[in-house]
Amino acid sequence: MTEDALDREFWEGRWQAARRTMGDRVAPPNRTLTGVAAALPVGNALDAGCGEGADAIWLAEHGWTVTAVDFVDSALRNGQTRAELRGTEVARRIGWRQADLSEWAPPVDSFDLVSTHYLHGIAQRDRMFGRLAAAVRPGGTLLVVGHHPANADIAGGATLGAVFFTTDDVIAVLDADWELVVVDDAVSRRTANKAGQPITVRAAMVQARRIV
Repeated sequence: MTEDALDREFWEGRWQAARRTMGDRVAPPNRTLTGVAAALPVGNALDAGCGEGADAIWLAEHGWTVTAVDFVDSALRNGQTRAELRGTEVARRIGWRQADLSEWAPPVDSFDLVSTHYLHGIAQRDRMFGRLAAAVRPGGTLLVVGHHPANADIAGGATLGAVFFTTDDVIAVLDADWELVVVDDAVSRRTANKAGQPITVRAAMVQARRIV
């Protein structure tokens, strides 16, 4: 992953190419999201950095009302089209919003679940984690999953702080109002390298519940 992979133009091109390759097929949702959400009461969710909306669509199919946010217009258009193909009930449960999570602040105390997976190019990540945590209403869940620094050697020179983090980086923004449910710096994730060969990489995961 190069520095170019951290800007909007790169991702616009990537999601346009993905649409040509996949058509209207919906990619599988993140397994951490499905595992956590399946055990929670259905409510409203924020999918921060939603990409083409695989997680948002899965949540909507399971009864959640979802705000799906990304800074890439191509991804949002793809996601909206694919949601519509899943039916009116699914499509109407998802609100798509274009916003830069480096700057955008979601409404405070507003979501039963705030989920973000594998964000790229976020400067001042601690501030973003703080804003996402503040968006969780009492009794709600924060789920953060992302690239662990142990994967830096295969990332091709990407800025460390803009891509990688540990669970400590997330926990640092949480105060006594939070109960840690899962803290894991060794979540395994299957992906492919630049040559298309399958590899296993590490992810950091924090699941926390806001007590008050």
